[in-house]
Amino acid sequence: MGGDEFNQGGTSALRPALRAGGPNASGNRGTSGTTGAITTDVPSRLDRLPWTRFHVRIVVALGVTWILDGLEVTMVGAIGPVLQNAGTLRFSSADIGAVASFYVVGAVAGALTFAWITDRRGRRWVFFATLAIYISGVLLTAVSWNFWSFALFRVITGLGIGGEYAAVNSAIDELMPSKYRGRVDIIVNGSFWLGAAAGAAATPVLLDPSLLPVDVGWRLGFAIGGVLGLSILLLRRHVPESPRWLVTHGRLDEAERTLAAVEQEVAAEAGAHLKDPDQGITIHLRTSFPLREIVASMLGEHRARSCLALVLMISQAFLYNSVFFTYGLILHSFYGVPEQRIGLYVLPLALGNYCGPLALGALFDTVGRRTMIAGTFGVSGLLLFATAALFSMGELSALTQTIAWVLIFFFASAAASSAYLTASEIFPLESRALAIAMFYAAGTAIGGSLSPLLFGWLIGTGQSINVSIGYAIAAALLIAAAGTEWRFGIDAEGASLESIAPPLSRTPAAGRT
Repeated sequence: MGGDEFNQGGTSALRPALRAGGPNASGNRGTSGTTGAITTDVPSRLDRLPWTRFHVRIVVALGVTWILDGLEVTMVGAIGPVLQNAGTLRFSSADIGAVASFYVVGAVAGALTFAWITDRRGRRWVFFATLAIYISGVLLTAVSWNFWSFALFRVITGLGIGGEYAAVNSAIDELMPSKYRGRVDIIVNGSFWLGAAAGAAATPVLLDPSLLPVDVGWRLGFAIGGVLGLSILLLRRHVPESPRWLVTHGRLDEAERTLAAVEQEVAAEAGAHLKDPDQGITIHLRTSFPLREIVASMLGEHRARSCLALVLMISQAFLYNSVFFTYGLILHSFYGVPEQRIGLYVLPLALGNYCGPLALGALFDTVGRRTMIAGTFGVSGLLLFATAALFSMGELSALTQTIAWVLIFFFASAAASSAYLTASEIFPLESRALAIAMFYAAGTAIGGSLSPLLFGWLIGTGQSINVSIGYAIAAALLIAAAGTEWRFGIDAEGASLESIAPPLSRTPAAGRT
């Protein structure tokens, strides 16, 4: 913690968040439902807080979902060969690719639906609902009996995780101090790979026919993940609504109570008074923001930012969905790895994916967003080109293929996390969740839903040259994303969300004087 985060002179940590101001001021400070212009220092009060157990609790309660998602998505990738077994669901390679696409379709639908709700109704209750849907989908997957039941339950799981992307990323960004926001976002999104590592470590045991029947082990893996998810619901009771969201939607009393409680907790832990916040911002209170206004902002004032977010999302979605939903098939079909040992190869790959965000995360706040985002996308793309060439020539073994992937995804994992960071901080608060969802949905629909089907077909040909062409396409997308970031990227490190993208409520609603 830096000493500049405190005011040792005795200023109280609790101070009025709002005051009437501007030509349309109501003069009624702190009253929910107030209309007109008010000046608020809620954003600067949140941004000047030191790092404390409060922030750790938020990160754990919200970010742990990605760990569980990583666990069960890795299970899906690893059990591909098992599901082809005559003693299980008898999937074909194309069926496995199609199942991955069903999951992605559900995630896209969930992201769009719940993002719209969370921007209009608040962050807090949405991330309870989406987690409950996600857990239901995982538990139902464990009792699938054929292709269509498995596909349906994967859609339900996707609905939940898609909603999580929008609500959770919005809440984390709005509650984190600005100086830590980049690294927290990168590391939280990268924590998916802790779950992936756990899934990779568990699959050799769960899929070992000498320990468990062939049609039981994979079901048990999903059941365990679903039960673990129930504990997260209890943790989320301690996560408050975003004071930023409350202010812009006219719930002023609630915003003040929520933030005052946070400040009191933080000051007590730190044993010092918080320093004075920076000057406040003036906004015009509104209870809703029409979709046409949000879309007009994305396609008008923020058109270049929209292109940037879309390109980053497409490239990372194509790469990850093409590789991780089919990695088990590659190991089994091209290198003869027994299906029960696939997890042993995925484990180091998953750990490499988490080490990237963990090692590089702080640099996104110090070296800067533009350099780090362009750099991680570009380096991973170049490494993927080299790997595709070696794969096509038959120069790789299961071990060297895994080493190559570990190196690629050390950088690609940080790059993928930065795509979500970018989408969540470069658009106004009133459209933040919807922006995350729209670009996640568009990127995933284009890059994520097509790539598993494409790679399922390419792997089915049995020709390494065909698969390497798919990898080359993914590499070209990564390098294109690097160039787009360098050209249009935003230097958002250390800046408040409101300075990066001023709220839509900085101006009165249309027709209001």
